[in-house]
This record gives sequence, structure tokens and C-alpha cells, in this order.
Amino acid sequence: MAEELITRPDAGRTDRAGRRSLRQDVSVPALVAGLVCIVVSFSGPLVVVLAAAAAGRLDQAHTASWIWAVAVGSGLTCLLLSWWTRTPVITAWSTPGAALLVTSLGAYPYREAVGAFLVSGVVVALFGVTGLFGRLIAAVPAGIVNAMLAGILFSFDAGIFGAVHGAPALVLGSFAAFLLARRLAPRYAVPAALLAGGVLAACTVGLQVHLGAGGPTRPVFTVPAFSWPAMVGLALPLTIVALASQNAPGLGVMRAFGYRPDDRLLIGTTGGLSVLLAPFGSPGVNLAAITAAICAGPESHPDPRRRYVAGMSAGVCYLLMGSFGGVLVSLFTGLPKELIAVIAGVALLASLQGSLAAAVADEQGRDAAVVTFLATASGMSPAGIGSAFWGLLLGLGAHLVLNARPPKRA
Repeated sequence: MAEELITRPDAGRTDRAGRRSLRQDVSVPALVAGLVCIVVSFSGPLVVVLAAAAAGRLDQAHTASWIWAVAVGSGLTCLLLSWWTRTPVITAWSTPGAALLVTSLGAYPYREAVGAFLVSGVVVALFGVTGLFGRLIAAVPAGIVNAMLAGILFSFDAGIFGAVHGAPALVLGSFAAFLLARRLAPRYAVPAALLAGGVLAACTVGLQVHLGAGGPTRPVFTVPAFSWPAMVGLALPLTIVALASQNAPGLGVMRAFGYRPDDRLLIGTTGGLSVLLAPFGSPGVNLAAITAAICAGPESHPDPRRRYVAGMSAGVCYLLMGSFGGVLVSLFTGLPKELIAVIAGVALLASLQGSLAAAVADEQGRDAAVVTFLATASGMSPAGIGSAFWGLLLGLGAHLVLNARPPKRA
């Protein structure tokens, strides 16, 4: 895996403002990694958000405001935190949280739901700024962290070949372009696969994309209201999902790539911004895992110290999506699912290789790592909490059972 990096505000700068460093560090693969991150974010998870908005009987204006809030929140945190820390910080809305809202949002008045969003953001921010959550995650062995990452990535890389049935020419042609570029120009392997995939999609299954109508999105402010039922039914589960299913894997992914994230800064900032955006419909902005692996992995750039540009690229794309959601959302959601599958898969392939190798490197912790990998890759979600959290929990349990020292005899 990548060498350990110390996250500090002045890392990688060459002048007082850091502008020269940024100009020198920009690369095409990093910019494309940020774009792929956004394509993955908006091609599938957005559907869950729209379903949750429909379940809550939100009109078009409030639904657009919701998308604006989560996209702008993600964009600001990606852009500013990546620039400030010089590490690829990727944030997003919580897909498990949106899935939770599909079944529960309609049970509460919208103002009370907004109040629950606000309270959840406050609690997440407190967990972040106190450092408690970061200390808990830092105690997890590296092998288990890498096994969790491998389990997260497994379905995406397996999805390359699962998509062959739907569009064989598109998938196999894109994958062939990736392998050829990997041999001849490794840094441009993912852009080559994206370009080939777009051409093949247009020639085979077709690109059913169009630019939606309308100008800039107009956010809608909603005065929050507070009730105990909404606190228990919405705020509490949203907080648990944000911490367990989003922020825990998010910190784990950064650690797996050799970074040392400042958990107080990252979780405290995302939690605080979630509070500010809650009145506009945002249920929360959290650290990402899957898309973080796209930007933090070697396909973004061979040098780990230059991958922060991918995070900034993702931030700019998020801001464009949020500001002109009606125009651009339809563009990304109209891409063929087979194209999304193959591009996401090849972008994560090197990351899967590295995490698998690191997970089984320590023979003593190999059993616990395998348990973590299998549980995470299973996709199970008891109590509505994603498999990454349960993989960490079961892996730690196996580690303690297998490596606990026997009690000393008197």
C-alpha cells in the first residue's frame, strides 16, 4: 500500500499560497478520477434519494433543494478539505441513510424531519470534534481495515464481468482498452476505458442522455420543528448510519491507502456543514468509501501526495451538479448501467489488489481479515446498518478470540 502520509495543512506546498504546488500537481488521471467519482455517485445512489423524496411526498422544488444541498455540501467539503489537508478527501450523502428515509420519511411532517436532520448533524459533529470516534477507528488492526476495503470493492470489480451479459461489446471492449492502456500508458488506463466505453455505448446500446431543462437550482429554506417521535424514529437511526455505515468505512479507506486522516477535522467539518444545510433538505454529508477509493487509489496518480487533486476535481463536479442539478443530473442518470459498471470496476481494480494483498500479509491476523472480507462482501445489513460496519465488528471479534492472551495462572 501507499507509504504513510501525515495529514497537515502545509503538506506539499511550495509557496505561501500553495498555488504553484497545485499547478504542478494537477494531472489528467486525477481530474478524470474526480469525474468518475461523480458519475458513480449520481448514476445509482441518486435514485435512492429520489425514492426517499417521493416517499416523503416532497414537491419538485423541495426535491431539487435536497439534491442541491447534498451536492453543494459534498462539493465544498471535497474541494476545501482536499486542498487544505493535501489528501483526497471524498464526501457524499449517505445512501443507507436515504434508503432508511424511503421507509420512514413519510411518517413525519417535513418540518420535523428537517429538525431530525439538524440534530443528527449536531451529534455527528460532536463525535468528530471530540476525537472519540477517531480513536475507536484507529484501534482497528490494519489487516482488518484492508479486508473491509477489499470487501467493499469486491462487488464493484465483480460487476465488470456481471455486466457482460447485458452489453458484451461495450464491457469487453472497454476492459480491453483498459488493459492495453495499462500496458502502454498506465496513468491513462481509466481515461482510455472511459473514452472507449463512451464510443462503444453510442455504437451499441446507445447513449440515452439529454440535458434537462431549467437554470440554476433555487434552494428552499424550511424552518425546522422538533418532536420526540422524529428524534427517535429519524435522528437516532440517521446518526448511527452516518457514523457506522459512512464515516467508519470512510476513515478506514483513507487509512488503507496509507493516509493518516485528521478525524476531528473531517468528521467535525462534515457534521457542522450538515447542520447548516439541514434546513434546505440535506439529511447529512459524510465521508465516502467507494468513491474515496477511486480518488485515493493508484489509478488517480502513482504519487499519493498528488492524489488530492482528484478530491478537488470531485468537489468542483459536485458543485456544478448541485448548482445546475436539473441540467446535469439527467445527463449522468441516463448513462448505460453497463458503462457505469465497467468504469467503476476498472477504476477500483488496483485498489482491490492492494487491499487484498495487505489484508492477508500478516499471517497471525489472516483469519480475522478473511472474516472481515466475507462479512463485508456479503452485503448484509442487519438493523439497517451496512455490511462494512458489521465486517469491522465481526473481524474485531474474530481477532480478539483468536489472539487474546490466556489468563495468567496464580
